[in-house]
Amino acid sequence: MEPRADHLAFYIHIPYCVKRCGYCDFNTYTPAELQIQSSLEVISHDYIGLLVKEIEKSAAVSAAKFVPTIFFGGGTPTLMQPSDLGRVLDAIRKNYTLTDTCEITIEANPDTVTPDLLSQLRSVGFNRISMGMQSAVPHVLAVLDRTHNPANVEKAVLAARAAGFDEVSVDLIYGTPGESMQDWERSLDAALVLPVTHISAYALIVEEGTKLAARVKRGEIVMPDDDETADKYILADNKFHAAGMEWYELSNWSKPGSQCQHNLLYWYGENWWGAGPGAHSHIDGRRWWNVKHPGTYKDKLLETGDPTHESEILSAEQREEERLLLNIRLPKGIDRSSLSVEQIMKLEPYLADGHLSREHWESGVVSLTQSGRLLADRIVSSL
Repeated sequence: MEPRADHLAFYIHIPYCVKRCGYCDFNTYTPAELQIQSSLEVISHDYIGLLVKEIEKSAAVSAAKFVPTIFFGGGTPTLMQPSDLGRVLDAIRKNYTLTDTCEITIEANPDTVTPDLLSQLRSVGFNRISMGMQSAVPHVLAVLDRTHNPANVEKAVLAARAAGFDEVSVDLIYGTPGESMQDWERSLDAALVLPVTHISAYALIVEEGTKLAARVKRGEIVMPDDDETADKYILADNKFHAAGMEWYELSNWSKPGSQCQHNLLYWYGENWWGAGPGAHSHIDGRRWWNVKHPGTYKDKLLETGDPTHESEILSAEQREEERLLLNIRLPKGIDRSSLSVEQIMKLEPYLADGHLSREHWESGVVSLTQSGRLLADRIVSSL
């Protein structure tokens, strides 16, 4: 499916955190890492002005008129003043038309939100919030270097609903060293009693260069085996299904009608603009990404008006690979008629072993079963 030329989603990157989590390799920075003495309020005001400049640049080079989704990620976007975040939304409204159903999401650390802040976020236009819960078990959070109190998750979710957020999501991580099946079940149950409409659950990946990777390398902690991690995925999927949440992407479940529309745009190959240091963008098969460091981003944007680090034009082969990679992650799967005879033959053993839905196969669609979702990367590689 070709992307809609008149639609452009926005990802807004807020690259600041009070403390870096041990597993995090995202493009985020603490004040200490940046060697800055200014308060976050001062940093916020200055940084927001740069984002506004980049949004104005997007309008000068894009033919799009409508914005279907806006997503503020990080970092910790809720460290910024709601009024400053509202300036970004105002810049987008000034240069584009938000669709009637525009989804405007902000990620939040439960320890950084208050009822007043949540009300202010609603007043400037946010209508969806995603809380970084990760786990309900203190010793698991300690391994992850998460600083929030588990009890604050419930308080934050309830306050978000009271402030008028109809769409509330929580993020979970499974497979942390030292996390038992009982620990994981406790986290799942804690998430499911909350008034949320969406849950993301990701297997922990230990990235090189992180504090967690160094601890694993020194043998201080041991990663769980793949079978245990797979069992945790199955437990989560079964519990979510029983609670009325269905998977709509390998790591995401929602109540009917509450899928994250912004993420779906990525998986459908639509156009989006990423504003901020290190943010990636995609328009009509051209992909580019900004310089990563906030200081370099500022200098380049102010000096040249363009913070791009590198770009590429996706070849037909790359676009086809991405179509397969992304579509297999979704329940709608891959249209079997779009595959070659050789590719179909490579898939037949997975069908025979129950990793692909036979019912969907016979209707012309390659779609993963629950066991197939555990082998998604291997199945894609075979294609």
